[in-house]
Amino acid sequence: MSEHSATISWRRGGEPFAGQRYSRGHEWRFDGGTTVPASASPTVVSAPWSVAAAVDPEEAFVASIASCHMLWFLSLAADRGWVVDSYEDEAVGVMGRNAERRLAVARVTLRPRVVVGSGGGVGAAQQQGSHPAPAP
Repeated sequence: MSEHSATISWRRGGEPFAGQRYSRGHEWRFDGGTTVPASASPTVVSAPWSVAAAVDPEEAFVASIASCHMLWFLSLAADRGWVVDSYEDEAVGVMGRNAERRLAVARVTLRPRVVVGSGGGVGAAQQQGSHPAPAP
């Protein structure tokens, strides 16, 4: 088992707190030393109480799924002897209502674009995502 941690830090400062009129800006600190500015999404909490330039939890959720998928794919490709030159995914998450009628990320669509290098051992059918039918 491995353990993964993050420290989430928010300070009110001198702003009022009542009436939902406080900044949602905060920080995510990770064990490797990276600090990421974070906030509620401006589509969920309007300015000035959100920070548009910061990462919001919904974006981070989508990025983590896309990142996991990419790392899994690269591992499989390397095991098969394929040479991958680049991988890019413009993943999109959609907020919607779940079965309990609460807002949630209802769907994440991954759209990876992979460039396979020459001599990577990948056939045209595999590059297109199809697999040839087995021989009779």
